[in-house]
Order: sequence, then C-alpha cells, then structure tokens
Amino acid sequence: MTTLTVGSHRIDLSIPAVMTIVNVTPDSFYAGSRTASAETIAARVREAAAAGTSMLAVGGYSSRPGAEDVSPGEETRRLAAALEVIRREVPELPVSLDTFRAEVAERIIRDYGPCLINDITAGEADPSMFGTAARLGVPYIAMHMRGMPDNMQQLTDYRDITAEVSSYFEEKMQRLQEAGVQQVILDPGFGFAKTAEQNYELLARMHRLTGLGCPLLAGISRKSMIYKVLDTDPADALTGTTALHWECLRQGAAILRVHDTREAVQVVRLWRKFRENS
Repeated sequence: MTTLTVGSHRIDLSIPAVMTIVNVTPDSFYAGSRTASAETIAARVREAAAAGTSMLAVGGYSSRPGAEDVSPGEETRRLAAALEVIRREVPELPVSLDTFRAEVAERIIRDYGPCLINDITAGEADPSMFGTAARLGVPYIAMHMRGMPDNMQQLTDYRDITAEVSSYFEEKMQRLQEAGVQQVILDPGFGFAKTAEQNYELLARMHRLTGLGCPLLAGISRKSMIYKVLDTDPADALTGTTALHWECLRQGAAILRVHDTREAVQVVRLWRKFRENS
C-alpha cells in the first residue's frame, strides 16, 4: 500500500509522512502536547499544518502507565471537542483517532467523517474493533503491546523480540483481512511492554517488519527510551528524538508519529535528499 485513503484524503506513503500528536488528555506524559481548550487545539493544529504535517493524531485517553481511567463517554466528549476544532481549522488534514474502543471510534466517525483508527491493543481490548473498522471502511493502525498500560512493563519476557512482534502482526493481519479491513498500518509499539534495551533491539531490526507488506508507523517521540538514556526528561528529548527519527526512516518507517512537526518534517526532507544522492 503506497497510497493511504481516508475519506476524500489521499496520502502518498512513498514519501515518509508526519503524523502530529494532539493530546486532549490532561495527563499525557509530555506536557507540551496537551491541548485542553479549543484555543490551544486550534493553535496547535494550525501550527502543525503550517509546518507541513501530513495528518493529525488525536487522543482522549492517555496510554502512559498510571494514567487515570476514562469512561467511553468522557473519551468521546474529548475527541468530539477536538474534531470540532480540527474540521473547522484544518479540514485538509486527515485525522487518526487514538482509541481502543469501537463504540468511541464509531461515534466520532459517524459525526465527523472518516478517520484512521489507531488501536494500541490491536483489537485485544475490544474484539468488535476489527469489524467496526471494516464496516466503516477506514484505515486501521495495529500496535504491538502485551497486556494494558497498567501492567505492560511486567510483560517484557521475549526470546526474540523482533520475531515475536512479527508473528504477532502476522496473526493480526490474518484476522483483519478476514474481517474485511482493507488498509492496515503496523506500529511496533516502542515503549509498550518493552525494556529500553528491547526498544533499541527492535528499532535496529525494524526493517524486517517491512516484509509483512504493510506500512510501518514509528512512535518514538520524546519517549523514555530516549530521555532515560540521556538522563533527562521528555521536555529535553527533542534532539534524541530527531536523531532516532533518522534511524526510523532508514529502517523503513512510512509514518513518523511526532510531537514536534517542524523538526520531523525537516528530517524527512533531509532523508529524501540523502536517498536521492546515495
């Protein structure tokens, strides 16, 4: 799949795409991505559009360990508030919904039009998600994770992490195909049920996952695999993020999921120039 179709939007994935994070949660791990009001949402998405983002990622339920539980109703309310602003301010940009609940995805897509569904549980939390994505005819992002955010870091026993992630995706892809989902994107799930060492091992071998035949999404922006190695915090992890974004592209990532649009777009531009002349 080289062209991603989201309603009337078309994204050419032969050129690496940038997906900008817009968190409407009060407790996202990186405070700089939190957008609690309509004004801050509008400012962030306009800035992302001006910087050259390809799409937006909107989340109303924080996936960080220890985050508060959010009801489906509250998650829907948060996402709806964001989509109201996004559709008005930047209607030209596709939107990815970060949710593992089929009912939430269906309500938002019914009211605000086609969106990608980004499910960190790859259907484990809600078995009806695959069928819902198929019926709605929208792209689906399946992420690798064991357990849920509250217990995932106790589930890091792998013999060969890359092989096990690949096998996990093979099984998910089969089920998604059987459900009728036409467009699937795979996210290795950096930071989810993985130690720092396992994250880097997986990144170093991520190119092996391109053989599965689906576009890869890399979400490493400002994560602990960066800031803990550098003995700093998420706010001071932009340089490390930028460095690893280059490696993500080298390993075959088709989409970078980021907090910092301008810097990620610049990495993609440099990567393309490098590839043209190498």
